[in-house]
Amino acid sequence: MLRLPLLIFAILLCGLNLYSQRTSGTIYQLIIYHFQDKEQEAALDSYMEKALLPVLHKRGVQKIGAFKPIANDTAKTKQLYVLLPFKNWKDATEWRLAILKDKDYSKDAAAFHAAQYDKAPYTRMENIYMQSFALAPSLTLPVLSGSIADKVYELRSYESSTEERYRNKVHMFNEGGEIDLFKRLDFNAIFYGDVIAGSRMPNLIYMTSFNNMEQRNEHWKAFGASPEWKRISTMAEYQKNVSKADIILMHAAPYSDY
Repeated sequence: MLRLPLLIFAILLCGLNLYSQRTSGTIYQLIIYHFQDKEQEAALDSYMEKALLPVLHKRGVQKIGAFKPIANDTAKTKQLYVLLPFKNWKDATEWRLAILKDKDYSKDAAAFHAAQYDKAPYTRMENIYMQSFALAPSLTLPVLSGSIADKVYELRSYESSTEERYRNKVHMFNEGGEIDLFKRLDFNAIFYGDVIAGSRMPNLIYMTSFNNMEQRNEHWKAFGASPEWKRISTMAEYQKNVSKADIILMHAAPYSDY
């Protein structure tokens, strides 16, 4: 008989497989590493640049994003966000064990994995799995100019009070025209994700990008003033479909693919 944790994991995988049979598009895994000091940050950066991203690229996983919140500078607990796009659930759920068989990875990641318990390279790790939106099935690389230090990546997380209200918000993005408005106003949206497994649900997450903070502010000002947004946001069927919104402004890490 399966032990309870393994049984729960098996049920989750079964659910993911059933979900993947009903849908198409991209599977996103968002890994959030929490760290506290420069030593942990350096260990994470080295692992990402020299071990994890190379082995994932070797396995055909491209367009990997790695970002650090601008607020890290003053935050007690700092974070690194790593966004992985996969073609299917099989690839998304099997890669962590599969890379352990890669000799180059095992060598390059040895110090990271063998860290002493009191010298861990991070304090906590989270995983969020998402399915791409119907009208944004693929990750789109941003078209940006300027220095990596100036570019701004904005991650937004919208939670809803009920599943019904959540589906209503997803509909607002797709059929309601919110995605089209972002395109028309050149928000350089990178992905839109329907959270399938995470600590906050029901929940959607998406990311937009800008050349700099000034451009970011100008775009959101134009968005709020647009007749199309005023029309969509005041439609009776789209009221009260977001109960909590989190906005995280970030810069890309030097080893990020974009």
